[in-house]
Amino acid sequence: MEITDINQLDPNKKYTYADYLLWKFKERIELFKGKVFKMSPAPARIHQKISLNITRVLDDFFRKHPCELYYAPFDVRFPDKDGNISTVLQPDLCVICDLQKLDDRGCLGAPDLIVEILSPGNTKKEQDLKYRIYEEAGVFEYWIVHPTDKNIQVFVLKDGIYIGLKPFTEGEIITSKTFPELSFSTDEIFGNL
Repeated sequence: MEITDINQLDPNKKYTYADYLLWKFKERIELFKGKVFKMSPAPARIHQKISLNITRVLDDFFRKHPCELYYAPFDVRFPDKDGNISTVLQPDLCVICDLQKLDDRGCLGAPDLIVEILSPGNTKKEQDLKYRIYEEAGVFEYWIVHPTDKNIQVFVLKDGIYIGLKPFTEGEIITSKTFPELSFSTDEIFGNL
């Protein structure tokens, strides 16, 4: 049966990436270990402004680097230990250094750096579900950007567990642990809001 409306999906069923590829509806969704989650409607203006500011900073840095920067919508597929794909996420921004992970459909495997910008309604998803998936998959560095509080939480993978750093607030210099040459003021992200 062709799926043309998101309401045709069974919320109790677990789906795979193969299913995901066949769906023909407009809503953007993500798969969390086979479960379907609707993405928020178009992000608020402040979310877009922050995303653009971070993209500028990261693009300026990674343009001179062998890694590649991508922004949503961009599928990142996380295979389980058996190679099956039931988790497909669309991070706001991600950096991939192992270019063998890239294909025409996006990224297969863990990016090196992921940035998620919180929006009303997606806070629990970013801070809980995605955190656990990114940690389990081996994403080296994960940033959660809080637009209302104007801070960035940075989590760095150490021995398979995320270690949280002190949040970077307005006027502070943030330096990536994965890419130590990547350093900038949070004013570049929040200064013109």
